[in-house]
Amino acid sequence: MNKFTNRAGFAVFSVILAGAWLLTPAFKVQAKDAASTFDAKCAMCHAKNGSGDSPMGKSMKVPDLRSKAVQSKSDAELHKIITDGAGIMPKYGTQLSKQEITDLVAYIRHLGGKKK
Repeated sequence: MNKFTNRAGFAVFSVILAGAWLLTPAFKVQAKDAASTFDAKCAMCHAKNGSGDSPMGKSMKVPDLRSKAVQSKSDAELHKIITDGAGIMPKYGTQLSKQEITDLVAYIRHLGGKKK
């Protein structure tokens, strides 16, 4: 029974370790994809760092995505803004998948942690 328990424990540990190893690249790809989407769809106005400090962003007075005002919004609120647009911001619900929008929300959260 002891050999069986050790083998079963090792098998479970191996499966968990393999799963973690396989999922780690997926998270990196997701972050890279969100950054690429942000650069393509959002950075023109919000700037690459989310500050809104681009020529177009300054002229349109877009919000700093790293600000407390934006970061205090719920994920659902940010998802809705990206999907449906707000004010002068266009809607992206027809251009981006729900997963891409969810990834953008996570990326905006990431930018909020980098504010200097």
